[in-house]
Amino acid sequence: MSKNIYNEFQIKELEKNPNVLCASERSISYSPEFKLKAVTEYKNGKAPSQIFIEQGFDLDMIGKKQPQRCLKRWRDSYERFGKEGFLTERRGKGSTGRPSLKQLSAEEKLKKAEARIKFLEAENDFLKKLEELERQALKKKRY
Repeated sequence: MSKNIYNEFQIKELEKNPNVLCASERSISYSPEFKLKAVTEYKNGKAPSQIFIEQGFDLDMIGKKQPQRCLKRWRDSYERFGKEGFLTERRGKGSTGRPSLKQLSAEEKLKKAEARIKFLEAENDFLKKLEELERQALKKKRY
């Protein structure tokens, strides 16, 4: 995301460009076709800024370094996911957090339960010691 903040006029100008899906005060969403074309042209030797200028973008408006940043991201995405990386939505499709207990074997479940018991026992011991220290502090305060 750019540090630029676009005004209403700039947003309207950006949205007139067929390579822009939508624009807001802080970001520009480019069409997947443009991303793919830009990566292909870059691989054929064109400079990022040249690609953006030829596609009708004003570098003074979007920022001189924006083409390089965009193409770096798009190249990485293209290398990892190929052409489909631009055509499908991947956000939120990664890790779903902790692995489900359903997927763990009985042995793994047992290890996990034993580790939890050990942790809870240590927590109990700590809380008992803390309560004892608080009682001792109260006794000293009274005398």
